[in-house]
Amino acid sequence: MTGPAASIVAQAKLNLHLKVLSREESGFHSIETIFHRIDLGDDISVHATDGFRSIDVEGADLGAAESNLAFRAAAAYAVRAGWPRGFQIELSKRVPVGAGMGGGSADAAAVLRALDSLAPIPLGAHALMEIAASLGADVPFLASNAVMALAWGRGERVLALPPLPRQDVILMTPEFSVSTADAYAWLDDDWRGGRPSPAETSFLTNVAHLAGWNGIADFAHNDFEAAVVARHPELAAMLARLRNSRAIFSGMTGSGSTLFGILDGPVDFAKVPAEHLSRVRSTTSAIDVVQPLRIE
Repeated sequence: MTGPAASIVAQAKLNLHLKVLSREESGFHSIETIFHRIDLGDDISVHATDGFRSIDVEGADLGAAESNLAFRAAAAYAVRAGWPRGFQIELSKRVPVGAGMGGGSADAAAVLRALDSLAPIPLGAHALMEIAASLGADVPFLASNAVMALAWGRGERVLALPPLPRQDVILMTPEFSVSTADAYAWLDDDWRGGRPSPAETSFLTNVAHLAGWNGIADFAHNDFEAAVVARHPELAAMLARLRNSRAIFSGMTGSGSTLFGILDGPVDFAKVPAEHLSRVRSTTSAIDVVQPLRIE
């Protein structure tokens, strides 16, 4: 028997800037990044149940239920809140998997927010952020009510920023994905091989630079980009095409493989090379956070 239910769009994100700092004693790297949501997202509905737990995924093969981040988020919420005994998650994937847009993290964050909207005694934002931090580096931002944020540490420290004006966005997702673990290993290999290692100092910028797309374009950089492009040289031509277009700025999001361009107008698909057309999609930058909608 199922109980209350909610639906929500799990918005994907872009890393407008991503700095990787030195490896900590724990073995993990600290990061500093600027997140911004986009309007592309996965459709999710979450039903509280009397006991059984399930997840049904349409649009991608994400393996066993217990390894799915959305399923794990619901299980972690149930442990923390003592509710619900069970849950039924229906997930329709639209965000590419392994593409650096936080699709799995967005799903997990959306499930946390949906369950808290249904809970007899909601946990609240602080507890949700604690659960989110245990699930992955992108999840805390995506579990927050921030459209744009500066995040650091392992992503668990989030400072909300005013969202930037809505802009058209082009996304180019190659046929291959990049695992985050591989990207960190490649980065470490390159640093050991003589490429400049990460600075010990934190990223600093004038706050005025964060108020507009052009200001961010002046310093935006992704430390993963060189390492990933070195292993996937075909990305270099795609990036060059984006950077020679009318994009305000372009780059790679997360650890790849998706490349993005912030545009000053809608995508002109007639100008997209035929060999890339099937891998290109358009969306817009978000200006608000989609809230859970009760559907019982």
